[in-house]
Amino acid sequence: MALQEISAFSKLERQTADGGRDELSFAPAERIQQSFVAAAEKKALLWLAARTPAWINSDHLTALGFAGNIAAGVCYALAAREPMMLLGAVACLAINWLGDSLDGTLARVRSQQRPRYGFYVDHVIDTFSAFFLMGGLALSGYVHPAVAMGMLVAFLMLSVEVYLASYTLKTFRLSYAKFGPTEIRILLAIGSLALLFRPVIHLFGRAYLLFDVGGVIAVGGMASILTLSAIRHTLQLYREERRQCG
Repeated sequence: MALQEISAFSKLERQTADGGRDELSFAPAERIQQSFVAAAEKKALLWLAARTPAWINSDHLTALGFAGNIAAGVCYALAAREPMMLLGAVACLAINWLGDSLDGTLARVRSQQRPRYGFYVDHVIDTFSAFFLMGGLALSGYVHPAVAMGMLVAFLMLSVEVYLASYTLKTFRLSYAKFGPTEIRILLAIGSLALLFRPVIHLFGRAYLLFDVGGVIAVGGMASILTLSAIRHTLQLYREERRQCG
């Protein structure tokens, strides 16, 4: 288990209208990353960060990751006419991983962390990235638009729960059941390659789009994680604050 305490929410002071100081306090959050590739990925990112040219900073990498996700969505949409664009989508997912994963590591290695800025920008970009990625899939013809929309909604709902838990419980969970963002990218890349050879599969005597099956499984998984996390965190907060009131 890789636990790294970060100041995802730090202390902010601002000038008030009457000349006083209004202090806004944010709880520190603890990163929880327990995915299959977490240990190997951390070593790889530290190696890359140590060799990143000085003129490249974390903002450049954040922009690179965002551009990679937008480009992946465009490639999926174009795959409706040219299936080989699926290879472009796989390459763009790799670019997204590089930028999205390395930006925070580079900032920590160089002691240039901006906790509130980084937390906010990273997750706002994640929201837009999910929209472009799922939008591209919906236009690709390889997944029913309703399934793509279901994946987008499930992702956004789960994200809301994660952000609320980060603020109220001081824990920021990056993985569930050994799966994190990197594992999801790997599965999506493998699935995209499989579409070149077998976009349709047969189950129980009926034909289904491969990504429809995968998408329904993904929606079910995220919905289950969301439900269980919401119940567990609600009970945890109820018990903690009941003791404080008692």
